[in-house]
Amino acid sequence: MGGMALTPMMKQYEEAKRACPDALLLFRMGDFYEMFHDDARTAARVLNLALTSREKGENATAMAGFPHHQLESYLGKLIAAGMRAAVCDQVEDPKLAKGLVRREVTRIVTPGTVTDDALLDPRENNYLAAVASGDPAGLAWVELSTGRFMAAGFPAHQLPDQLARLAPAECLLGEDSPPLTPDLDERMMVTRRPDWAFSRQTAEQTLAKHFGTAGLEGFGFSDDETDRQAIRAAGAVLDYLTETQKSSLDHIDRLTPYRASNTLEIDQSSRRSLEISRTIRDGRREGSLVWVLDRTRTPMGARLLAEWVANPLTDVAAIRARLDAVEELLGNPSLCAELGESLRRMYDVERLLTRATTGRASPRDLSFLGRTLKSLPAVKAKLAARAKGDRSDLPQSGPKGASHKSDLSPLLAELEAAIDLCPELRSTLEAALAEECPLTSRDGGFIREGFSAELDALRKLAHGGKQWIARYQSQETQRTGIPSLKVGFNQVFGYYIEVTNSHRDKVPAEYIRKQTIKNAERYITPELKEYEEKVLTADQQANELEYKLFQDLREIVAADRRRLQATAAALAAIDVLAGLADLARTRNYCRPEVVEEPVLRIIDGRHPVLEVVEPEGKFVPNDTLAGGCENMLPSPVGRGAGGEAIKGNSAKPQAAAQFC
Repeated sequence: MGGMALTPMMKQYEEAKRACPDALLLFRMGDFYEMFHDDARTAARVLNLALTSREKGENATAMAGFPHHQLESYLGKLIAAGMRAAVCDQVEDPKLAKGLVRREVTRIVTPGTVTDDALLDPRENNYLAAVASGDPAGLAWVELSTGRFMAAGFPAHQLPDQLARLAPAECLLGEDSPPLTPDLDERMMVTRRPDWAFSRQTAEQTLAKHFGTAGLEGFGFSDDETDRQAIRAAGAVLDYLTETQKSSLDHIDRLTPYRASNTLEIDQSSRRSLEISRTIRDGRREGSLVWVLDRTRTPMGARLLAEWVANPLTDVAAIRARLDAVEELLGNPSLCAELGESLRRMYDVERLLTRATTGRASPRDLSFLGRTLKSLPAVKAKLAARAKGDRSDLPQSGPKGASHKSDLSPLLAELEAAIDLCPELRSTLEAALAEECPLTSRDGGFIREGFSAELDALRKLAHGGKQWIARYQSQETQRTGIPSLKVGFNQVFGYYIEVTNSHRDKVPAEYIRKQTIKNAERYITPELKEYEEKVLTADQQANELEYKLFQDLREIVAADRRRLQATAAALAAIDVLAGLADLARTRNYCRPEVVEEPVLRIIDGRHPVLEVVEPEGKFVPNDTLAGGCENMLPSPVGRGAGGEAIKGNSAKPQAAAQFC
């Protein structure tokens, strides 16, 4: 303990530190978060804080701290430094505490368990993964901020490639498991967990308890060794989240098996060399393929695009379905633009929903969700009108050969049907929430007038004191006939009636004298004291009722999470498809022809990244011819942005690519 005496508060600190010894403990003391001993020295170095102490000398206890309202900022710096932090908060009202205020670790924040917007990149997934060692190996991963939870088993030699595909922020390994490759260890935090957390029995019990099932048959996993390994890894993930989050995990309501057969396998080295989502030189998103392709309007769409690009489809029918949808939107610029405008007004439903389900949503979060619901009808109506053959949004003339269909592509029709307008929820949120809501629920003032008669009455009472006092003073002046009668207020006596000495003989018998001052006496009445009690408690009662109403709203949102999750997934896909159509129009890209043959034929192919990052004209289009085509001479090979045929020997820079 150094030179500091083991005070009751420091005993509390030591108990909290023992509960999470591998984390930097942020200990709430009044308006500050404080750190002590080695934690303080580490924080001073990483966070650039002043290192102080309560005593002097060699054994002085090191201290460092920061104001409580800067918590998220400093957590972000710790996470960026690859560290974990335990937040120890006051869990009872200091006014009600008998003795020392009770404190508990309310959450442990690690790179893979971050959920706060301020600590996340809205365009990217932030995965927590777990590996069950063996051959096959089990791999599970969760995006805590959205609740998406998946697991699969892979041959051991494929594990580095799969981790490179996911790029998790943190990976859980058993205590006795062999280390991962050095390259992977450098790019993510590796957290060692007890081996029992990976046992099959523990994993099955953990998962069954969380999902409220008798067994795991409904998950879609088989009983072979590969899927058993996947279950082991999934159980370890859920066990870790239960330990660190200390809050509801209800938004994680399903475990989905991942089947690699549906997507292209890309090895770790190739993925890095292709710079799909990160550049080789500095590991930044800017300059990567995803960066060039991203024309999405929402964070949900940006994350889905990155996932699509990282996991290319291998099923020809699924590929064509996406291409049909992009072509549909490409041929209808006004529809694409209107969808884009509506999407711009939407917020990150996936992460907003998670915060509501876990009890961390703010009034502003719920207002953002309400605004998004308000924008949904425009998106659904435009797609529905297109499905019914409404051509009013089409240009009168377009590119030669443009495809003006009278109905939606199957994929767009499916996505339109998946959009649930949730009219009841929208109506409730609009009726309940003010136009501008605060970041914290304790600030009050965010429930709209007219939503709760009880709240309106309390607010009126709390803010209507001057009017009541004026009426009461007038009433008493007329009743008593005392022209000098005044009603006042001070912190000692509260409300009082003041009468000058010259009119003391007119004071009614029911007046109770409380104080004598120069030239006057002060009195109270039962009616005045009753009003005083109402006024002084009305504001507090209003805040408490408003918070209760807010909690009810949050629960209503959480109850609709399945509908909202399906809607969010549909919006993300529409956003990606509309963004790709916009990209194709802007960059003059064309549609490839995809066939199930081992043949690749690209005529005047263009590099999507180099065309953007290099000066115009520096990159020269070139051909790529590989496979079994007997005649590899240039020929009409595809369609341009408007659907017209373009010959491979054309000098146009927008020459098409075809997979034949």
